[in-house]
Amino acid sequence: MTAVTMAATAGTGRRAGTGQLAGTWALLRLALRRDRIIMPLWVIVLGGSFSSVGTSISSLYDTAGSRAELAASMNGNSSLRAMYGPVFGDSVGALVSWRMIAFGAALAAVMSLVVVVRHTREEEETGRQEMLSSAMVGRRAPLTAALLAALIANAALALMIVAGMAGSGAGGAGAVALALSVAGVGALFACTAAIAAQFTESARLAKGLTAAVIGAAFVLKAAGDSATDDGSSVLTRLSPLGWAENVRPYAAERWWVLLVIAGAVAVQCAVAYALTGRRDVGMSFLATRPGPARGRISTALGLAVRLQRGALMGWTLSFAVVGVVFGGLTGGAADLVGDNEKTKEIFERMGGQSGLTDAFLASMVSVLGTVAALYIVSSVLRLHGEETAGRAEPVLAAGVGRIGWAAGHLLIAFGGAALIMTVGGLGLAVGYGHELPAVLGASLVQLPAVWLLGGVTVLLYGALPKAAAAGWGLVGLCLALGWIGPALDLPQPVMDISPFTHLPKLPGAAGMEWGPVVLLSAVAVVLVAGGLAGLRRRDMLSG
Repeated sequence: MTAVTMAATAGTGRRAGTGQLAGTWALLRLALRRDRIIMPLWVIVLGGSFSSVGTSISSLYDTAGSRAELAASMNGNSSLRAMYGPVFGDSVGALVSWRMIAFGAALAAVMSLVVVVRHTREEEETGRQEMLSSAMVGRRAPLTAALLAALIANAALALMIVAGMAGSGAGGAGAVALALSVAGVGALFACTAAIAAQFTESARLAKGLTAAVIGAAFVLKAAGDSATDDGSSVLTRLSPLGWAENVRPYAAERWWVLLVIAGAVAVQCAVAYALTGRRDVGMSFLATRPGPARGRISTALGLAVRLQRGALMGWTLSFAVVGVVFGGLTGGAADLVGDNEKTKEIFERMGGQSGLTDAFLASMVSVLGTVAALYIVSSVLRLHGEETAGRAEPVLAAGVGRIGWAAGHLLIAFGGAALIMTVGGLGLAVGYGHELPAVLGASLVQLPAVWLLGGVTVLLYGALPKAAAAGWGLVGLCLALGWIGPALDLPQPVMDISPFTHLPKLPGAAGMEWGPVVLLSAVAVVLVAGGLAGLRRRDMLSG
């Protein structure tokens, strides 16, 4: 008996409640059971990174004077403020908060959106929710269970942060404020994901919409923080990530800002509950437009373009905006550390040894590359969603071969990754004001690593479809290594897990190294071929 069937049976046998929340605890137990591996991994890796950064800062800046110098140099540069926010104190805890609060809150938001969408819209999309709803399960029970699962994950993350900061010698009220800020933003975007799940019929689109809101929050915070050094910009105050940094852990904490976050959580939660009570299971407020297959949509490639064009357009626009913003910050990179050699070493580990401005550009290009990996994994997994939802079978029954059906989606995935990296590189060059060929070339050099992660996902989907979602975990690991690894000065063998580590640090490297680029590209081709071979031989899944 499967876990889903057991939950449905438990709901049928339960007489305790027939209201709109009936069956919530059974669904919550099911959600926690399904996430018993991925959720603890998120919490341990993300929570542990705070204490690791604290240990690193204590080692690199072991005197009050060096920490004060670091804080002054960071606050005096708009480029670094845009990335990490202003520094509100020179203690170890305050510097950890400065370095981690924005990225930690953003990653907590990603964790929350994955949990909520998986247990709401994805359940409806695959048809499992309809089976569960046939038992004694209330209309709002699935949403409640999903939000509770996300809340439990964020509460565990908060406890992990508090324990880690205390272990690194920076506990106290500041650790509690830092933990509540990060977990609060995670809970806030869990509610955002719940709202997105009401408006779309696709779990993938719900994730994309929520991710776009997270990206917009980061851009607003970056633009606001680049303009002011105290977090007082209107743009910063419009961003939930800006709210988190304005709690000011370890620097005369502003506890009232947590009430703002709690209020936003309550409002969004109420909206999600109101919306879920006004639609049928499997339906959405933005229904898919029906219509006959005419013209270009009558081919497998045309169908893939129609299904994925919205997401691709959104990613392309986002990369254009982010590229321009990052490019505009590059001009001040040369002044961002002054004479602080230790901070300079961190950026050179991220972007190479070819001058601070080039190192900053290289690190920004690397950020674009790792984020593009999220797009390619999402696009490849559209195949899995089409298959499990039963929409692939009618297409394959109409004379379209499996390879041809998959090839259309893979062309959008791999070609789309090239498109968004090109647009991101152009935006970076436009924002910077010059060096268009060098910056664009550096952006395109990231593609072999992006394609390799896409190839791993194709292989998992073709050979082990139930494990295909592990592609998200691999990308998350690469994101963590790229964003946090240089600050922690992790051992090179650990950093080498990420394919992005093997690429030449462009622009500004001594010379273009074609070996890693060719090798990663070849491995990506082999992985895709292996995935397609597995797809051709295995049975198709069904919802």
